[in-house]
Amino acid sequence: MSNESYRFKVGAIECIAVSDGTFAYAPDAFIANEPVERFEQELRDHNLPAHEVISPYTCLFVNTGKNRLLVDTGAGFAPTNGKLLDNLAAVGVAAAEIDTIVLTHGHADHIGGAADSLGAPLFPNARYVMWQSEWEFWNQERPDLGTMPADDHIKQLLIDFAHAKLPPIRGQIDLIDREIEIVPGVYAIPAPGHTPGHIALLISSGNQQLLHMADTVLHPILMEHPEWSPSFDLMAEQAAATKRRILDRAAADQVLALAFHFPFPGLGRVLPKGDAWQWQPIDASEQGASSRSAGM
Repeated sequence: MSNESYRFKVGAIECIAVSDGTFAYAPDAFIANEPVERFEQELRDHNLPAHEVISPYTCLFVNTGKNRLLVDTGAGFAPTNGKLLDNLAAVGVAAAEIDTIVLTHGHADHIGGAADSLGAPLFPNARYVMWQSEWEFWNQERPDLGTMPADDHIKQLLIDFAHAKLPPIRGQIDLIDREIEIVPGVYAIPAPGHTPGHIALLISSGNQQLLHMADTVLHPILMEHPEWSPSFDLMAEQAAATKRRILDRAAADQVLALAFHFPFPGLGRVLPKGDAWQWQPIDASEQGASSRSAGM
């Protein structure tokens, strides 16, 4: 398995996890309501560096046979990310072929690839789908991020990216406000709290399902500590309730799950662990998948 793409199937639906790159976060980005030392100790206990967290950005390409859909467009605010278009091209997917793009929420690492630096849409033939309250929130002149524990620099980056990347796709946007089948086999699931209109997705074909959790959980360790709130959750209490609902569903249904920021390819299963959960990454051979194969 490469670090750029990973092919797998959900029933008859062909999927490719495609990397946009990574970004290095300080540990305090992942824990805002407890001393950061607790998270750093957990990182050490999991044999991970405690001074920074290298977070993957994993987008998902979905070929239903009728539609070519992309979940999120990556970032592009650092040299280590903004690689989505190149990595799509490497697996034979051109931007012009994509007909539907789901933006799970308005954070910079999910909308950064929607338009170029001159404001031209990078996916010219795509219909964009976003939760209505999410679109309205980020298109305000000054979105209120006052309750988000993140520092002022991060808050300003989020606002600047929203103002640069969302207006260029105004003519392509399709706003939703309820659970809906976006294209056959792909369903939007409201998952608010991380942001006002954050959504998850269910991809279903035959007797197989994939629950795309987006940013419901930002790191596998946070699954084991549901009481911890990351600094990027705008509405902490609502985010915690959403996290419990989504993770309980994933564990009860024993479905394949995907998390945008988990170690690439972000795929695994959610296991119950007492009053919390544990992440079980897939074996790279589980789906018989091969990266770097010919385009669909």
